Amino acid sequence: MRMNFAGIFFILMSFAPLSIYSIEQRLLVNMTLVGGAAAAGAVCLDGSSPAYHLDRGFGAGAANWLLQFEGGAWCNDVASCLARSKTRHGSSRYMNKLEVFSGILSNNASLNPDFYNWNRVKLRYCDGASFAGDSTFHNGKATLYFRGQRIWRAIILDLLPKGLNRARKALLSGCSAGGLATFLHCDNFTSYLPKSTAVKCLSDAGFFLDVRDVGGYHTMRSFFESLVSLQGVEQNLNENCTSSLYYPSQCFFPQYALPFIQTPYFILNSAYDVFQFHHALVPFSADPHGHWRPCEFNPDACTLSQITVLQGFRHQMLATLRLFEQSRVEGMFINSCFAHCQSESQDTWFAPDSPTVHNKLA
Repeated sequence: MRMNFAGIFFILMSFAPLSIYSIEQRLLVNMTLVGGAAAAGAVCLDGSSPAYHLDRGFGAGAANWLLQFEGGAWCNDVASCLARSKTRHGSSRYMNKLEVFSGILSNNASLNPDFYNWNRVKLRYCDGASFAGDSTFHNGKATLYFRGQRIWRAIILDLLPKGLNRARKALLSGCSAGGLATFLHCDNFTSYLPKSTAVKCLSDAGFFLDVRDVGGYHTMRSFFESLVSLQGVEQNLNENCTSSLYYPSQCFFPQYALPFIQTPYFILNSAYDVFQFHHALVPFSADPHGHWRPCEFNPDACTLSQITVLQGFRHQMLATLRLFEQSRVEGMFINSCFAHCQSESQDTWFAPDSPTVHNKLA
């Protein structure tokens, strides 16, 4: 899916799942540990150093930068965060030292025509709160560092002298929990850059809705509330947003934070986002007997009543997004794929059978 950096648009459309697009050669990019980050308390859940992968731009794109937050869900209690700290999403000790850059991160002009020659950076995710927490847990036996906000700052400060401080264009992107992170850090990203830099933000599958599940409960809201409390996130949420809501923690939801973002924004999302389908709309707690299980794994197996519920979710997402159609949100691309994240994989980013509008790829 091609997004012209200079042109912004709003499209609502439906299409069938895309076919797999083969890639002849993979781009593998070395990991960089952020030196001195520990001294600033910018560490992963287990205390290890944060990391990123940088592939240098060239030619006409040498002065342009694309930063992408890695996704990977969240942890909202001590047990899940302890488990996470022993994985690549909680410790740089378990991360791949070489990361595949594809989709929006590809350096192939035919596969990624808008950004192939930019400086492209993948920010590794190891805090469990979309790079937004700032607290510590210690019970005498185990210590957890919830330092996502400091990690974000440490990586930016490490990149600035490497050329980010001279950026002509800059795009902050992310997928899933990384897509949500773009809502939380978009304006802050702009504040680090020269006033002459053209800055925009792109969320891919990060527009998580504050909805009731099929049992009538706000499961996702409760999850985010406990996450915000545990990891000390509230202090880092948009102050204009938190002061406007009775429950400030709701500003972790993009729909509440978005009206206060000043930087031009682009939203890429499926109206049938499968992560939200499985975890927000039909979590296990709301379907303990598995009545929705066949539908979750195969849309063709959904009953008429289940399709009606899914359509209701789609309508709610579109209605929420339309509230911003004439606001500072400059554009969005909302499709009807049963998908989650579409910018990282080549077959859903810029493939021969990608959707077209007026004979142009999106």
